[in-house]
Amino acid sequence: MSEQAQHDQIHVSVEPYYLLDESEPDENRFVFSYTVTITNDGSSPAQLLSRHWIITNGDTMDTQEVKGQGVIGQQPQIQPGESYTYTSGTVMEAPVGTMHGSYHMVKPDGTQFDVDIEPFMLAAPGSLH
Repeated sequence: MSEQAQHDQIHVSVEPYYLLDESEPDENRFVFSYTVTITNDGSSPAQLLSRHWIITNGDTMDTQEVKGQGVIGQQPQIQPGESYTYTSGTVMEAPVGTMHGSYHMVKPDGTQFDVDIEPFMLAAPGSLH
């Protein structure tokens, strides 16, 4: 199986949420959570080893990179036909921004590959025109 075909076997979906109770707009503090579901549509298990996020502030276009082992302290092994879901969060200085990135994963045979996470928008209610 080609490396690209392996990428196509792992699907990532993201649902972002604005956390009004934790945000302080007057102090340029906008808090978002996001729930990620990683689905393995392949025929062999895949383990998530690390993550790489790029968070872009919509006002200044400044970016912040976040790299680390696993997600929420775990390196889940996702079996064929199964999904893994987790929720995490980020704090931004603007009411609108974007996130995208990748997960670095490994198959049982040692083959490592990256799965791209498509850009998604983080937006406080009423901040988009």
